[in-house]
Amino acid sequence: MNSLHVISILSGIDLKYNHLLNTWLVIMLSAAFICFLVSEITQNYSQVDKLWSLMPIVYSLVTLSAFPSPRVSIMTILVTAWGLRLSYNFYRKKGYNIIPWRGEEDYRWKIMRQNPVLKGRFRFGLFNFFFISFYQHFLILLISSPLLLAARNQGTGLNTIDFIAAFLILMFIVIETVADNQLFRFHQLKKRNYGSKELYRESLKKGFLTEGLWYFSRHPNFAAEQAIWISFWLFGVAASGRWINWTLSGPVLLIVLFQGSSRLTERISSSRYPDYAVYQKTVPRFFRLPYA
Repeated sequence: MNSLHVISILSGIDLKYNHLLNTWLVIMLSAAFICFLVSEITQNYSQVDKLWSLMPIVYSLVTLSAFPSPRVSIMTILVTAWGLRLSYNFYRKKGYNIIPWRGEEDYRWKIMRQNPVLKGRFRFGLFNFFFISFYQHFLILLISSPLLLAARNQGTGLNTIDFIAAFLILMFIVIETVADNQLFRFHQLKKRNYGSKELYRESLKKGFLTEGLWYFSRHPNFAAEQAIWISFWLFGVAASGRWINWTLSGPVLLIVLFQGSSRLTERISSSRYPDYAVYQKTVPRFFRLPYA
């Protein structure tokens, strides 16, 4: 009788977990399809950008409602803190608008539309469908997936790895906040054409930011963003007890994405600012390796 009771409980958990997986999939596909339609109609291809900081919060809350636990609660709090901060940064850069599908489009999409391989409504539409809309939403799902491991392994109590992950995420959120604030302030000063006595005067002369955290890294905000999701993966390790698990694909693919994104950004900067090549030679892209 006891064995049958245990089996019935486990079966119930499996059904509930499968329902959670299906819910995640429906949310991801729905969001991706809506972003594709809206971006094609409006020709503003930053629709996924508007949701990047919000989707992990959605996945967290859905998971927490189905599988409440101390670990999932901590993960949800951290993801919400990350998402609200990033959303605010996107808002102050005019990425959001009272009309949802409007707002400033990321300048890189405009550059990409001029690429000979992607030029033309049909070809860029395919790129929009497969990469901008669906792949990026799938990537957001993957980086959020440690929540699924935490839900699946509810019996595993909090341990040292959880606390290390939480500490690292908070630290990298602070670093990313400082980096974003420095970059935002620099661009505000640049727009106002402030004189040499102002903050970041050396950077203003060059046309790009090289001071503050940007003295140590060419993209400290990107570096912190990647580090946040690598640290988030640690929650899955804590829950499953396995360092190598399928959720590792999320931060790995995110790193690959940032390699391509930063390379495009730097190609644009190099074409605009003569001193950028020197900056590239003297400052690491993300972080300096110990032996470098």
